[in-house]
Amino acid sequence: MTQVSHEKWGEVPGQGSVDLWLLQSSQLQVEVLTLGAIIKSVCSRGKDNQMADVVLGYDTLEGYLSDKRYMGATVGRVANRIARGHFVVDGKDYKLDVNNGPNALHGGLRGFNKAVWLATAIEDGVQLILTSPDGDQGYPGEVHVSVSYTLKGGTLSAEYKARSKKTTPINLTNHSYFNLAGQGAADIYDHQVSISAQSYLPVDATFIPTGEIRGVEGTLFDLRKPVLIGPRLKEFPRPGFDHNFCLSSPADAWKERHAARVCHLASGRVLEVSTSQPGIHFYTGNYLDGSVKGKCGHRYGKHSSFCLEAQNWPDAVNQALFPNCLLQPGEDYQHVTRFKFTTVGSELSQQLDRKEDTCVL
Repeated sequence: MTQVSHEKWGEVPGQGSVDLWLLQSSQLQVEVLTLGAIIKSVCSRGKDNQMADVVLGYDTLEGYLSDKRYMGATVGRVANRIARGHFVVDGKDYKLDVNNGPNALHGGLRGFNKAVWLATAIEDGVQLILTSPDGDQGYPGEVHVSVSYTLKGGTLSAEYKARSKKTTPINLTNHSYFNLAGQGAADIYDHQVSISAQSYLPVDATFIPTGEIRGVEGTLFDLRKPVLIGPRLKEFPRPGFDHNFCLSSPADAWKERHAARVCHLASGRVLEVSTSQPGIHFYTGNYLDGSVKGKCGHRYGKHSSFCLEAQNWPDAVNQALFPNCLLQPGEDYQHVTRFKFTTVGSELSQQLDRKEDTCVL
């Protein structure tokens, strides 16, 4: 059974109070903020039965208010990049603020990550609700959004819903930075990762997809079997992974499926991700540079964490062959992503029961 409680955590001038919600099961402890619907912490047991916080973030509200890295946040109205901050809907041009080189990123200068959401207790968790007005950050239509975090045993689920009064692009995800050794560990080089994708999206110099859907076979993007992150990053021509992996074809985009597994053998912690989203964006903290002072005074450096952002494909609003990202009036947007935390021993026994492969030991 999950215990759910909350307390006031701070105040945002002009926006109201920020609450911290605590979800606690026998296996996990999760903290959620009403600011940005942020996952503030996830405390998970290792094989030594000791709990460690595996999510990067801040000790104070001020840290999250000044954060530019989307630590733990729900990002929207459109996660990831929109080329040149421009798109056309129903024959009308829309121009967004550019905040990532020449492109718009993660909803704008003040996206959903900076809003204070309204929270309500639900069974095994908390539901957070936000209304984004017509024209918010340049996007059309008033949109009503909710994200429900529920905790059952070792699985944290995030269910996203939205409705709009006008046709608008929408693409919601969570942007937690994970390190299964604990959020203060120096890097993720000793983590093993596998992603259940046959293809990925090549990108241009500004990380906008070129439009090609390329098979992973024979490339550094082939993560279908467990790969140690450190050696793979040394082979990588770019600073690291910052790419969408295609979990489905555009025609078969909305079924929940296994997406990724990350193992940290030293601690025994395992994270599995499943989602109904058509893609998962794998990011290896390439642009963390030590300037971010996080929890307990830790400086978060390059490759100190990884993100697994379940979402639609980047720049889908401008790419006709990508899965549709337009929400029509009267339609329901609904997706779920699950983060399942286990340890290597329990993971092995479960996989053997299903007669599947697991992490290489």
